[in-house]
Amino acid sequence: MMEPLLTLTGVSKSFGELKALHQIDLQINSGEVIGLVGSNGAGKTTLLRLMAGVYTPSSGTVLLSDGQPVTQMRQALGVVPESTGLYSRLTAWENIRYHSRMHGVSDRSAWARTAKFAHHLDMSENLGRHTKGFSRGMKQKTALLRALAHGPSILLLDEPTAGLDITSARTVRKLVEQLKQEGGTVIYSTHQLAEAEQVCDRIVIVHNGDIRADGSPHQLLEETETQTLEEAYVALTKDAARSRQEDDEKEARFTGWWRRFFTPKPPVHLMEEVKESE
Repeated sequence: MMEPLLTLTGVSKSFGELKALHQIDLQINSGEVIGLVGSNGAGKTTLLRLMAGVYTPSSGTVLLSDGQPVTQMRQALGVVPESTGLYSRLTAWENIRYHSRMHGVSDRSAWARTAKFAHHLDMSENLGRHTKGFSRGMKQKTALLRALAHGPSILLLDEPTAGLDITSARTVRKLVEQLKQEGGTVIYSTHQLAEAEQVCDRIVIVHNGDIRADGSPHQLLEETETQTLEEAYVALTKDAARSRQEDDEKEARFTGWWRRFFTPKPPVHLMEEVKESE
């Protein structure tokens, strides 16, 4: 029987009037690679940030296996956000070492883990280079190494292959496969069903703030009586997807002033022409 590592119970998250997530119940077990699949705006990033302790639930709880709130035990998590957030004036290794020291990990231990995974990511020769000149793929690999260096129990990946070339994306997927073989636990957020099917043994479909399905690819096909995951996804998400609003911020006063005075609305007759063309 799999050991639960992270449990979300009745979790909801709101941003003002926007309800990003509604009554989420989810259990993350040891040794699983779980795909969070959904369109932009579905709530995947909000869910990951709740798991990472970046957000506090509006209601409900996010607890680790020992009952501790995830906000108190962030060292148990390794996080690769959609934006890598690397310090461009530091080398790849300096970025990793700085992050590891914040988790109380010695340089020796961090280097041992970094060297191990850098070999698999073909990054060994680039650890001493400043990240300013790195490609998107190299930055993503550095962020992965940074997340793994302190030996987390759970690895959270937010769109880890977005914007990567075919070779780099394949390398990231191979690393996830390796972590899976070693008994690692990975939460893999993506809007690519084919990618989720390749690397994940359990898929959680998130749509408009709700979990619409949770199971293996085979279970999802059986549940929806479909032949492909794409057909299953469509069957489970028939209502229109909302736009991505979970990261929206209030407009600054100066920005609003500038918009009102220098970006006027189109003339009424042009707006009427658009409506007629529709």
